[in-house]
Amino acid sequence: MVLLFSTDPDGICHIETSGLDGESNLKQKQVVRRYAEQDSEVDPEKFSSRIECESPNNDLNRFRGFLEHSNKERVGLSKENLLLRGCTIRNTEAVMGIVVYAGHETKAMLNNSGPRYKRSKLERRANTDVLWCVLLLVVMCLTGALGHGIWLSRYENIPFFNIPEPDGHSLSPVLAGFYMFWTMIILLQVLIPISLYVSIEIVKLGQIYFIQSDVDFYNEKMGSTVQCRALNITEDLGQIQYLFSDKTGTLTENKMVFRRCSVAGFDYCHEENAKRLESYQEAASEDEDSADTPSGSLSNMVKPRALSCRTVHSRPLGSISSNHLTGSCFALESREGASEVPHSRQAAFSSPIETDVVPDTRLLDKFSQITPLLFTPTDETIPDPPLETLYIIDFFIALAICNTVVVSAPNQPRQKVGLSSLRGIPIKSLEEIKNLFQRLSVRRSSSPSLASGKEPSGVPNAFVSRLSLFNRMKPASPVEEEISQTSESLQGSDDSACPTEIEKQNSDAGIANGKVEALPGQPLTSSLCYEAESPDEAALVYAARAYQCTLQSRTPEQVVVDFAALGPLTFQLLHILPFDSVRKRMSVVVRHPLSNQVVVYTKGADSAIMELLSVASPDGPGLEKQQMMIREKTQKHLDDYAKRGLRTLCIAKRVMSDTEYAEWLRNHFLAETSIDNREELLLESAMRLENKLTLLGATGIEDRLQEGVPEAIEALHKAGIKIWMLTGDKQETAVNIAYACKLLEPNDKLFVLNTESKNACEMLMDTILKELQKNPASPEQASLSASLHQPPPTLQGSGLRAALIITGKTLEFALQESLQKQFLELTARCQAVVCCRATPLQKSEVVKLVRSHLRVMTLAIGDGANDVSMIQVADIGIGISGQEGMQAVMASDFAVSQFRHLSKLLLVHGHWCYTRLSNMILYFFYKNVAYVNLLFWYQFFCGFSGTSMTDYWVLIFFNLLFTSAPPVIYGVLEKDVSAETLMQLPELYRSGQRSEAYLPLTFWITLLDAFYQSLVCFFVPYYTYQGSDIDIFTFGNPLNTAALFVILLHLVIESKSLTWIHMLVIAGSILCYFCFALAFGAMCVTCNPPSNPYWIMQEHMADPVFYLVCVLTTCVALLPRFIYRVLQGSLFPSPILRAKHLDRLPAEERIEALKKWRGTGQMDQLTSKYADHSAVESERIPIYDPSAVFAVMSATACAVEKGNLPVCETALDSDFSETKASGMAGPSKD
Repeated sequence: MVLLFSTDPDGICHIETSGLDGESNLKQKQVVRRYAEQDSEVDPEKFSSRIECESPNNDLNRFRGFLEHSNKERVGLSKENLLLRGCTIRNTEAVMGIVVYAGHETKAMLNNSGPRYKRSKLERRANTDVLWCVLLLVVMCLTGALGHGIWLSRYENIPFFNIPEPDGHSLSPVLAGFYMFWTMIILLQVLIPISLYVSIEIVKLGQIYFIQSDVDFYNEKMGSTVQCRALNITEDLGQIQYLFSDKTGTLTENKMVFRRCSVAGFDYCHEENAKRLESYQEAASEDEDSADTPSGSLSNMVKPRALSCRTVHSRPLGSISSNHLTGSCFALESREGASEVPHSRQAAFSSPIETDVVPDTRLLDKFSQITPLLFTPTDETIPDPPLETLYIIDFFIALAICNTVVVSAPNQPRQKVGLSSLRGIPIKSLEEIKNLFQRLSVRRSSSPSLASGKEPSGVPNAFVSRLSLFNRMKPASPVEEEISQTSESLQGSDDSACPTEIEKQNSDAGIANGKVEALPGQPLTSSLCYEAESPDEAALVYAARAYQCTLQSRTPEQVVVDFAALGPLTFQLLHILPFDSVRKRMSVVVRHPLSNQVVVYTKGADSAIMELLSVASPDGPGLEKQQMMIREKTQKHLDDYAKRGLRTLCIAKRVMSDTEYAEWLRNHFLAETSIDNREELLLESAMRLENKLTLLGATGIEDRLQEGVPEAIEALHKAGIKIWMLTGDKQETAVNIAYACKLLEPNDKLFVLNTESKNACEMLMDTILKELQKNPASPEQASLSASLHQPPPTLQGSGLRAALIITGKTLEFALQESLQKQFLELTARCQAVVCCRATPLQKSEVVKLVRSHLRVMTLAIGDGANDVSMIQVADIGIGISGQEGMQAVMASDFAVSQFRHLSKLLLVHGHWCYTRLSNMILYFFYKNVAYVNLLFWYQFFCGFSGTSMTDYWVLIFFNLLFTSAPPVIYGVLEKDVSAETLMQLPELYRSGQRSEAYLPLTFWITLLDAFYQSLVCFFVPYYTYQGSDIDIFTFGNPLNTAALFVILLHLVIESKSLTWIHMLVIAGSILCYFCFALAFGAMCVTCNPPSNPYWIMQEHMADPVFYLVCVLTTCVALLPRFIYRVLQGSLFPSPILRAKHLDRLPAEERIEALKKWRGTGQMDQLTSKYADHSAVESERIPIYDPSAVFAVMSATACAVEKGNLPVCETALDSDFSETKASGMAGPSKD
């Protein structure tokens, strides 16, 4: 729906898109231009404009079109004017618009592939084998029919037992054989294991009970455990070969933490903030939401992490004024207020670990220089503001306003804060500000400035103007009139006194109670909530707030920032250039409230920003040299951040004249209103604006992984599972997280597929495949030699792996039918694949392609509604019950609270469920064939007459009662290897991937063994009683008894772990059989005339021959299987049997045996080089070993330092981190 009216006075509609992309934060949608100026609602009957837009498609991030008024004036339409089906309106009473897509043409419907009925692989295999049993039954019945006909035809005369028909005629041998076929069907139908399906369902219920009862899956913070929503595919958990995972919320916590920044060439490592993060990590028993304040937690910290960046301590942390600990004060107030103000729901990305930033002491000292006195013309002796101070001011202003963050108030959840709250106090005069700062005598920092003298026009000059600019004159340039209404000067409060008054009050009190009081009529900054589109944006805004550069409010026309001593600054918002994957940056164009100049603030990937910096300075080589020095220093800091695994982002600015901006705006308007080649025109327009930039600094943010994710992925890799990351995030963000969670290893060869055409995609895949095929013995070690310069592998005995990075546009080409085979061949040679910028439909198509063409077992895991389609398509769908709603959980087969639980779910419970159910199914086939064959062998001695040597009640109860419970208990409680060993040796999982427990050969060997045992069970009693005068039931009783012992003891041989429950059930089955036989023989006198089972069991139990027959039959029947198992366990044990042997060893010997296991044979290759670093906190991005030499080559910038770990500079914001060109990885040639 195209938005034409909103009750919001600013023409904004706030929405939540958790039902579409899984994000719960607020997003802004804008009323179409010109309609936003109307005060009254739009009347649909009077709507006369024409809308022309693109055809329906599934791209959630694109909408192209224009609205043409009756006067032929066109207004461009973009995704900012479109409300998608499935989104939820927040913070807006009512909206009105015109529908452009409906029904199945909506983007939500086009991204939904629909549900799929799932059947387990084992169930499909069992169904096939049931058909083989049916075929075997038909063959046995045909044999019986044919034998009966031949037997009758051998009599020359009609035998006396062949009773004629009522008309006196006798049946012909052919017709008798036909009738006998159906008689044999009835007699031998037990061969079809109908009870198997009932037993399977009972076993699966028991398995699910034990999975849900596992305390290791319990999450104390969320109060939830694993949910088994599908009852029929538990065994598939033990056969997974491909794992497809979402990134945000699945591998990460959606918590971005501000760690470091570089401003004007100076690195500020924020040591106190790092200590605060340490305190959060070490307090593992406490919930983050109930943790103490950062300053308090610092005192309780143990074993702080040593930092390489040295912090200059000008004074102890405890003596820092409250003004320096703004973030802590905010956190205190927000927590205390939380108990007083009801919250409908917590804002996204607002946990204390994200919002509470402790400022760096050195940077705070430099902040103390920022006062209005620096710009006062009354005292000519005061020099111009230092260049470094101007950099600092512009840097934090850019952090605060260069985003799309929505400001809301917690007392009215998700309600926008307008400007009215800022208009409570008359503005203070300049003399009052001057006297105020003189009284507080703000101390100047002793840190040296970068330069002195005049400031050039090419560097930040937002505050070059003198004190007269504090009058906040009403701007009246013609350019502003083209954009929006002229911004009114603030009639409300000048908050410049607020921070200083707070500082004065709390300094006297020593921040004893941690409370901050606001001036009358002024909202406290801690009462503001920030709703960001990404956690990166939220982290930067909270970092700026910690330095008292607080984002107060945002409207489509202006942004208000309360900047420490300078008070509230109202920036007129002229234009926003959102992020796109080609530019890898975003920009905001504002009119500065002090200088009245048009300023462009830009933030984005360092590789993109560095190319756009101004080369020459118009004010001479002196400033140009200083700018080059800042650039070189910042680049070194970026390299250091990247080595530490931080996500980097560059901040820059540009000052434009009104004439330049007006000319750019006219060209940009033409690009916005075009449909054809709109993206290309907008890109060209953005490139004209974003150039000749001045670098302000850089930031480093830590994307916090969920606890245990690296260890879980490492274990799954060892288990032979290929892991694909399918994410809608940008390339650099995805690659950075892939390295952090050990999906990509430092010595991996990276191949990046990022093309703009199908032909280019095909050529690039051909080139990569040719290089990978050069070394067929080790294809994963191959690389593109044309782009890589590498020495031989540094790790002897361990092959280097290949990894593929592919973007959404290229993935669209690769999924086309003509390239599918080539794409799958390429991915099959890669251990890990990362798909960036993938839509929900592309995710499901990738899973479907791999599952159907490679015929492998797939698992998809995600936490948002955008993962539903992928979850439904995969063989196993797992939803994570996180912060992104319950859509993924509701559509999943299993639900867990954290990704790390996946390792035990697969490696332990998946392995157990598969082996238990496989062996139980094989056992069912065995016992049915073994028992039914007793009846079949008897037919050879009764003329194939369909006679049974056992009473029918015994036939019924043999499968229903006597032998039904033991296999069920076996299927529920069997443990071939302990859980601890399975977790320590993930390689054991490979047996399930290869379906070793249930192969077609295994099935036929089981049937052959059943045939052999049935022959023994029949002919040993037959030859024992041959020539005697026993009746038919007396002959059948030893057969039944011996068969029972053989079948039950066969299960004992196959069991790897016998518990008292197993023995109790087996003993109970035997006891039940004898009790029934004795009772039935005592009561049934004329049950089956002329023969009857009366007193047969009683007589046999008094006969020693009966016992001898039973023992001899059991031993001879089970001897081959027993010998095979003994030889298998001693001469050629499988990995499962070796691991089972480890469980029996004492603790110390077991540890030594595990070490030897890992250090020999193939296990050495499967062990990660970085296993010794497993103690590193899992939710933090690890800092890779600098001694490992590798590089990530791309068309962006890559920093390679000799002797250090070169890591491609990645962007910080998830909206600013996509790299465009392809790249590879290889050791540096230095």
